[in-house]
Amino acid sequence: MEGCTVGVGVLACESVVVYVRAAQRRLGTDYPVFVLHYTDTDDPGRMKLQIVQAAEKMPKDIDTVLVAMGFCGGSWNQVEASRRLVIPRVDDCVSMLLNGEEGHSTNPKEMGHLYITEQEPDSSGKRLCQQCPRWKVDACYPKWFANHSQMDIVDTGVFDCHTEDYVEKAQKCADALHCNLDYVSGSNALLEKLIGGQWDTGFLVVEPGQRIHDFFS
Repeated sequence: MEGCTVGVGVLACESVVVYVRAAQRRLGTDYPVFVLHYTDTDDPGRMKLQIVQAAEKMPKDIDTVLVAMGFCGGSWNQVEASRRLVIPRVDDCVSMLLNGEEGHSTNPKEMGHLYITEQEPDSSGKRLCQQCPRWKVDACYPKWFANHSQMDIVDTGVFDCHTEDYVEKAQKCADALHCNLDYVSGSNALLEKLIGGQWDTGFLVVEPGQRIHDFFS
């Protein structure tokens, strides 16, 4: 947990914590951040359970939870809110970082493309296949990504992704999956709107007692 502001808390997927910190620095906020570390990403049911439990375990004095993640395989579907939830209307965290200042898309990713958003790229390429059980990763990840030919580094400007070390690790990741490597423009705008309370049509605001059906609810 980070920060100490009462009333509002941020539930952040571990993959976007660096972006949440950047948004808070830019906006001058200091909301407590509760980091969600997944242990069963290959099991959607357990993944949903972890998310719900993490939200429920947040301190009682937090009445509004800013959800710094997407719907990730329907993770929030059929969840009944116990406090106000504000969730970006995107399918996953990559889509959250591909949305810019203008317009909104629930899934702006391109077919056949994989995306690197990490501050420290996984040079083995195996982290990209977290949907597979850990013991099957070596066997399944080349097959899982057989239809992908392009790997894009998402440049949001939050950190320097053009250094020699970063590009070298990203290239190893691309090579492991037989992909070409390039850059694509990203943005921290959606997270900044989330943190800054600018909840337009790009967000789903769920009041206590309401049940979530999907990100179009």
